[in-house]
Amino acid sequence: MSHINHDVIILGAGMVGISTALHLQESGLNVALVDRRGPGEETSHGNAGIIEQDGMVPLTIPSNPLEVLKFASNRKIHMHYHPTFMPRLTSWLFRMWLLSNPAGIDRYARGVQPLRQCSADEHAYFAKEADIASEFRHTGWIHLYHCAKTFAGTATARGYADEFGVDYEVVDRSGLEALEPYIDFGDDDHGIFWKGCVNVGSPKRVTKAYAELFIKRGGDFYTGDAQTLRQAGDVWRVTGETGDLTAPKVVVALGPWSLDLVKPMGYHFPLAAKRGYHQHFESRDGAVLNRPIVDEDVGFLMTPTERGIRLTSGIEFAHRDSRKTPSQIYRATDHARHLYPLGKPVDEEPWMGSRPCFPDSLPLVEKADKHDGLYFNFGHGHMGFATGPATGRMMADLMLGREGGLDRNAFSSKRFK
Repeated sequence: MSHINHDVIILGAGMVGISTALHLQESGLNVALVDRRGPGEETSHGNAGIIEQDGMVPLTIPSNPLEVLKFASNRKIHMHYHPTFMPRLTSWLFRMWLLSNPAGIDRYARGVQPLRQCSADEHAYFAKEADIASEFRHTGWIHLYHCAKTFAGTATARGYADEFGVDYEVVDRSGLEALEPYIDFGDDDHGIFWKGCVNVGSPKRVTKAYAELFIKRGGDFYTGDAQTLRQAGDVWRVTGETGDLTAPKVVVALGPWSLDLVKPMGYHFPLAAKRGYHQHFESRDGAVLNRPIVDEDVGFLMTPTERGIRLTSGIEFAHRDSRKTPSQIYRATDHARHLYPLGKPVDEEPWMGSRPCFPDSLPLVEKADKHDGLYFNFGHGHMGFATGPATGRMMADLMLGREGGLDRNAFSSKRFK
């Protein structure tokens, strides 16, 4: 077999891996990008394509047992679970519960804010050179609340937005109708119009365009199995379809598959895979959706895409590789039809993917402490598409010994100890 030498091997060709490859390539390194499938075919394909400046409050577990019991019926669109899987998630959920307080929320907000602040600019930097700047729509997005209690619960998020200078507007029914005239809002509905949000009509196409830019610049993409990774002295080796690839440094950016590789190497991180679904629909009666809208009370999102209205469900706690159980997306469709004139499905069945999540909802970006030349860039949860270019730059700065503009302390594994 042939032996192809590179400076760095990136394992994983989603948004995070491709962005890391692009930043390293810009610094003059010879980079190989390896994935078992084509670029953007997994988690980066199935997200909502949102690049938000808001989102300073992470997923939390209510401290009130009555609030927790609301999910016991397992019929919520926000969250669905496989009962037999939940015992395996006990430790992870306990860690999240320990952070579900003002101090934990504040730690998340101050960790994620620098990423949120620069994500749109980082995308714009690549998008211009990849000639896809027109894909990015500066429409903002709407968070919709039917219940006064849930809207009141946004005070913390709005407080951080005010502190960090995030532009938003609280809108009532008339304001909502002015933004989205084809949605049937209720008299008591309120919304938050987050004005700085940028979105795209095809996250997969954007991810593939970045991969094409990487290849156009002289980068190498190989189909290969990350599980073949091994270290021999100061060289890392992985088998691609054309032979063995070698490099002194390797970056693990495998998303929800990252632990499959690094756990046998002695790294035990509290990473879980939260599954999610989407399906596309036509619009009826000439209706148009101008921007993404999240129904916060019910637990689904609608966004206009090139394939129609993409409807996404909430979180599913289940084994990453177990069979699909798309009950959430079917329930979400029933609710969405009362809100917007959805037509017939475009897809034969819902798509399912997995998000790699740590209990504190922040990613891991660091150099491994047990192996020379090994680096981690995974665990981005719901924000991998949005923040991938930012953490890719962060990873490049770390590998090249540059100070960089973003503080990496919030993304170290030391926080798990």
